[in-house]
Amino acid sequence: MAVNMISRDNLSGLIPETVAQGIIQGAVEQSAVLRMGRRLPNMTSKTHSINVLDALPVAYWVDGDTGFKSTTSVAWDKKKIIAEELAVIVPIPEAALDDSSYDIWAETRPLLNQAFGQKIDSAILFGAPKPATWRKSLYETAEDTGNIVTATDNIFNDIMGEDGVIAKVEEAGFLASGAMAAVRMKSKLRGLVDANGQPIFKSDMQSATRYALDGFPMDFPMNGAFDTSKALMIVGDFSQLVYAIRQDITFKVFDQGVVQDPESKAIMYNLMQNDMVALRAVMRLGWEIPNPINAYQPDGSKRAPFAVYKPAGAGE
Repeated sequence: MAVNMISRDNLSGLIPETVAQGIIQGAVEQSAVLRMGRRLPNMTSKTHSINVLDALPVAYWVDGDTGFKSTTSVAWDKKKIIAEELAVIVPIPEAALDDSSYDIWAETRPLLNQAFGQKIDSAILFGAPKPATWRKSLYETAEDTGNIVTATDNIFNDIMGEDGVIAKVEEAGFLASGAMAAVRMKSKLRGLVDANGQPIFKSDMQSATRYALDGFPMDFPMNGAFDTSKALMIVGDFSQLVYAIRQDITFKVFDQGVVQDPESKAIMYNLMQNDMVALRAVMRLGWEIPNPINAYQPDGSKRAPFAVYKPAGAGE
């Protein structure tokens, strides 16, 4: 079936530029990962290489006044950011578009923002689901390097202690700059008290609680992406989470064609027969963890800038 498309030039203000930019910004805002990560310049192709320090120089003492000076080398490795496509289709009844009192964008924008943010966070945090070309998730990276702390009754020690989750990041040669946590961690932190029964994370009962650990901020994703069966918290150096956008969100509006279920391939909507139009939103982005060599942990198999606080009994 031939599919006709109403191009962007023919939309006559249906998707104003300010609205398009608002959705782009909203998708980033709805993604806890992108808010805390470091954005690189936009990609100019599907693959972008970044140079990562892979070998440190070594200095040597000179033996006496006439001793020979030794040489050393510095090496860099290349890591690749691969842009993959994220898309969503929003079917809209034509009657809704024709009704001037119905603000379709006020209804659609939050849904698009949430849909994009949730998928990005799920892929980067836990890898489920993720594009096949993308690297392992933050959770899997921490797991591979042994940066896992299982929850005990001593929550303060689990997080802040010598063998706690923050210490795991420091032992890898990085300084934690942020934490992402399940919403239920709020109540766990509020309930922590000192030897005198005074709250550790709350100074009084009137003002709002400011959640922070060791001076760095905490984020509690509310888009459904945080998998509490695997982690209560992910702590790390979020400057080591870099991402780049290959294509900002673009839109096409179709007034003919069918929308099929991706799994069953069953027809969900026949746009002409159901008097509908379909808005398709697409963006492309990729991400990577540079994880450069450092003096604290030169072994890459044991080095990761992220650590996981795992609930008791998870994966056991």
